[in-house]
Amino acid sequence: MKLGDLQRRFTMLIAELIAHAYIEGYELTFGEAYRPKETAELYAKQGRGSKNSNHCIRLAVDFNLFRNGKYLTATEDYTRLGEFWEKLGTEEYPTAWGGRFSDGNHFSMVYRGRK
Repeated sequence: MKLGDLQRRFTMLIAELIAHAYIEGYELTFGEAYRPKETAELYAKQGRGSKNSNHCIRLAVDFNLFRNGKYLTATEDYTRLGEFWEKLGTEEYPTAWGGRFSDGNHFSMVYRGRK
């Protein structure tokens, strides 16, 4: 599978996730949708991520979650969306939710074993 194909699929699936969030009564803003390599390397040195982050190849996004105007930050707050996101994945287009590895606001597509 070519990276460009995955990026286009990822964008479509993220649109579904966003629509689902609003149907469920949540609101979202983008946190980090793209991460330059230099930032990924800095975060990795600080223990806050991987230098090979899928954000760098546009296959990951972090969201800020709100409900009734309240900013929600706990991983548990994202569980319903994370489980929905995981169900959108297929064998050909696997998805990963960061709540399974302590990053609840992270939604990505698996690429070369990276989440």
